[in-house]
Amino acid sequence: MTEEDEAFNEIERRAKQRMESVKVAVSTNPYRDQVIEEVAQYVENMKGFDNINGLARCIREMKQ
Repeated sequence: MTEEDEAFNEIERRAKQRMESVKVAVSTNPYRDQVIEEVAQYVENMKGFDNINGLARCIREMKQ
């Protein structure tokens, strides 16, 4: 196995670990899907943003 192969395998191993971490975090938050849906509905109804900064501003305005 070459150094390049070993480096690729290490990158692949770390990526799998990150994906597993995300899965665990997602499964431990029962409100995640509900929150995502609320944000999506809010964004669908918002007007007046034309870039990602405007979108972020609109989402932050959801906070109470």
